[in-house]
Amino acid sequence: MRIGLFGGSFNPPHEGHVHVSELALIRGELDQVWWLVTPGNPLKDHSELAPLQERINVCREIIENPKIRITAYEAKHKVRYTADTLRLTKALRPRLNFVWLMGADNLASFHKWQDWREIARMMPIMVLDRPGSTLSYLSAPAAISLSRYRVDEDDASRLAVMKPPAWTFIHGPRNGLSSTQLRMSRKRNEQV
Repeated sequence: MRIGLFGGSFNPPHEGHVHVSELALIRGELDQVWWLVTPGNPLKDHSELAPLQERINVCREIIENPKIRITAYEAKHKVRYTADTLRLTKALRPRLNFVWLMGADNLASFHKWQDWREIARMMPIMVLDRPGSTLSYLSAPAAISLSRYRVDEDDASRLAVMKPPAWTFIHGPRNGLSSTQLRMSRKRNEQV
């Protein structure tokens, strides 16, 4: 099986997350996408972070595609960093072919992630286009550092079985929703 792993706070989850997941399923010819709903991103402020169970419940409410699975994997296994999560996932499920999924907006800061080079050596990466981040595959420090391992997006269907490091950038229809914008909008509405 080919599994896309899509980690994030999902605070709140929204149609943009679903869109990216479905695009990855199609372009990567993946069997499933697992959302790894994190207890909290170490690089983000947690002051507005909804409780984990609440975020998981909302994820389940918005998902209609049976190929998208919701997990609290990091909380269950008490891991905090993506590299640890991926290492554990590969150890527990050695027969599955995994691809790490990320939005292009995350590619811009990927070089700040703990052990980001190890992540790239551990698992192929599919970066999916996001509004305002289309050119990140040319300018992001991690993209520049990993440029020789970039796979043409026409070969995205083979990514899950490629030996890492391997990554691709998927251009395609974009969904402009973002969790940050939704939280800001909610805040404005509460103040009115």
